[in-house]
Amino acid sequence: MGRMVDLDDLLDVGDVADLLGLTHKNSVTTYMRRYSDFPSPVVEFAGGKCRAWLRQDVKKWSENREV
Repeated sequence: MGRMVDLDDLLDVGDVADLLGLTHKNSVTTYMRRYSDFPSPVVEFAGGKCRAWLRQDVKKWSENREV
């Protein structure tokens, strides 16, 4: 069985960019390539054109990067 998530905790690429303080949502893809520890999307379909991350995964990653 897959991971249970609250839909309110899902972020699209624009939300992830906002949370990380990025100017462009395309920068999220750059982060995914650049940082091997960047959180994986919990939802991904349409060949990667639709992705969603868990808010707590992205926040935790961001907090750990600021150390």
